[in-house]
Amino acid sequence: MTAASIESSNEKDATAILKIAQTLCLENRLNSNQEEREFLNNVLSSTELHALLNVHQRVSELAQGTNISGHKPSAPSATDRPVPAITNSVQVLEDVFGVLTNNSCSNVAKELMKCLQSNYFQSLLWCHDVVAQKAYLPSLPEPLEEDFEDEDEETVKIVQLVKSSDSLDHGTEPIVGATIKTDENTGKIVIARVMHGGAADRSGLIHPGDEVVEVNGISMDAKTPTDVLRILQQAEGTITFKIIPIGRRTNIRESKVRVRAHFDFNSATDPYIPCKEAGLDFRRGEILHIVSQDDPFWWQARKEGDPSMRSGLIPSRALQERRILHERAQVDGIDDEATFCSLLSCPKTPRFPPTLPPLLSPTSKTIKINYNLVESEDFDREEIPTYEEVAKLYPRPGYFRPLVLIGPPGVGRNELKRRLISLDPDKYKTTIPYTSRSPKPGEIEGEDYHFVNRSQMEKDIAAGRYIEYGEYKGNLYGTAADSIQEQMDAGYLCLLNPHYQALKTVRTADLKPYIIYIKPPAFEVLKETRHSSYARSTFDETNSRGFTDDEFRDMIRSGERIEFHYSHWFDEIIVNSDLSDAFDHLLRAVTRVESEPLWVPSSWAL
Repeated sequence: MTAASIESSNEKDATAILKIAQTLCLENRLNSNQEEREFLNNVLSSTELHALLNVHQRVSELAQGTNISGHKPSAPSATDRPVPAITNSVQVLEDVFGVLTNNSCSNVAKELMKCLQSNYFQSLLWCHDVVAQKAYLPSLPEPLEEDFEDEDEETVKIVQLVKSSDSLDHGTEPIVGATIKTDENTGKIVIARVMHGGAADRSGLIHPGDEVVEVNGISMDAKTPTDVLRILQQAEGTITFKIIPIGRRTNIRESKVRVRAHFDFNSATDPYIPCKEAGLDFRRGEILHIVSQDDPFWWQARKEGDPSMRSGLIPSRALQERRILHERAQVDGIDDEATFCSLLSCPKTPRFPPTLPPLLSPTSKTIKINYNLVESEDFDREEIPTYEEVAKLYPRPGYFRPLVLIGPPGVGRNELKRRLISLDPDKYKTTIPYTSRSPKPGEIEGEDYHFVNRSQMEKDIAAGRYIEYGEYKGNLYGTAADSIQEQMDAGYLCLLNPHYQALKTVRTADLKPYIIYIKPPAFEVLKETRHSSYARSTFDETNSRGFTDDEFRDMIRSGERIEFHYSHWFDEIIVNSDLSDAFDHLLRAVTRVESEPLWVPSSWAL
C-alpha cells in the first residue's frame, strides 16, 4: 500500500490514516507478505474505520475546546450557570387560566383548560419554579471544611459561614440560620435545629445535634446560648465554627404542605419560643408553607410566595391546641399554668410530646336546626382551629362553586342575594326549599316550594338528604343537597343563605362552597344606616315596623358568637354598614370565585 492509495480516500479521514501508515513505516519497513499487506490495506480503507476516526476527531476537538467550525470558543466563567427564562411559571399559568376563563365558550379554550389542569403538568411547573428560584439564592464563598483528628481522636470540622445581611440589618433571621441549645446531659452547646433556606442549610455542613466547640476562636466551654448569641451578634463578615459532628447524616426532604393559619402569631411576645429571632410572624388567614415538622412543638415554615426562601419557627398544631385548651381551662376556672409552662420551658423542651387530651368529646352530638326555637348557646366548642391544610383550586369554565352567605338574622343577607339574582337571573339561582305543609293560594310547585308529605320528608331527613331542616308552626322545612348539585351541574351559580349551624353539612368536598360572612357594623352605624334606609324588622312577621335597639344589640351579639366559633370557615368577610358598598364587595368576591385560583381545603383539590 502506497501513500497515493491512502490519499484517494476521503480527505478528512485520509490524513489520520496516512499518519497511521507513516507511524507503522508501511512503505519502507513493513516486512510482510502480499496477503498481510492486502488485509491491512482493506482495514485502513474500510468505511467503519473512517467513521471511528471521524468520531475520535470530533471528541478530541470538544475535549480541546475547539468547535466543529474550527474556532475555539471563549472559556466559560466559573460562575456561569443556566439561567431560567422565568421563575414564576405557576403565576403565568394562573394568568393563562384567567384568559381562558374569559373565553369559556370556545371549545379550544375548554380543551386547553383541561390539559393545563392536569396534576402532572402543574407539578412540573411547580418543580421548575423551585429550581429556578433556588438559582438566585445569595451567593457564598466556597465553605471551608476540614476534618482532622485532635488529641482525643475526635473528628472535628471547621466551617465558615457568611453572616446574613438580613440578620445584621433587620434582625429577621437567626444569624447563621440555625438555633443552639445546651445539651441537658453533657452541658455542651449543640445545634438545636437548622432553618431551611438559611446560611447553615445552604452550606450543608451543619446539622442538628452537632457540638459547637469554638466560634471565631472562642472556646464554648462554660458558655450559655446567650453568650454564644452575643458572640455571633458582635462578629462581622465571615464566622468560623469548630464543630464535632454527631451521628449519621440524613437528607431530609422539604415538605410540600401548605396551611391556612387560623390565629395570629407574634414571636416577639411568645414566652416559649426557643429563639425569638428565628420566629415567623403571621396573621390569621395567611397561607404558610410548612417545610419541616420534625420538632413536635416548633415547626419550620415560610409564607407562601416569600422570595427569600428562608423558613422560621411557628407553633406546631399540637402546641397551639394545648394553648387554646389551656386558655379555655382558665376561662372555666381551671388554672394549670405551672403544668403548661413545664411542658414548654426554654431552652429545654420535652423529650417526648406529652399525651394530648381528646379534641372531641365522645358525648358531643350534632345540633339540629329548629327555626322556631330560641337560638341555642351550645355551639361547637370542641372545634380547635389552628391550621388547615390547603391547596389551590382552579376555576372551571361553566362550572361555579356555590356562594354561601352566613350572618345573624336581619343583617341583610336576603337583600344581597335578591340583588345579585336580579342582576342576572339566567346566571344566579337559589334553591327551592322543601316543605311538608300544603300549598297556599297562588303558590306554584317547583317555584315557591317543593311540597311533599311529612312522612316522606321525615324519611329524607333520616337519610341525610337535607343540608338543613327545621320545624316551624308544625310544618317541616328544609334545603336538599341534591338541588344544589343540580344547579351546579346546569351551569348556574347557586346562592345560599342557610342557618350558620348548617355550615358543617354545606362545607364539603362535593359542593366546595365559597363562604362569605355578612357582618353587622358597630351599634351606632347599624342603627343609623337601618333607620335612614327605612329597613323593616325581620323579627316581625308582618314586616311593618323598624328594628328596635334591643334587636340591633341581639344582631351584633349573635354575629359575634358566629364569628367566634365559625370564622375559620369564612373565605371572606363583608361588613354590611352600607348596602350599596356591601353589594359592590359581593360582586368583587363573585368575580374572584369565577376567575381566580383560590386556596381551599386540600381534599377539595384532588
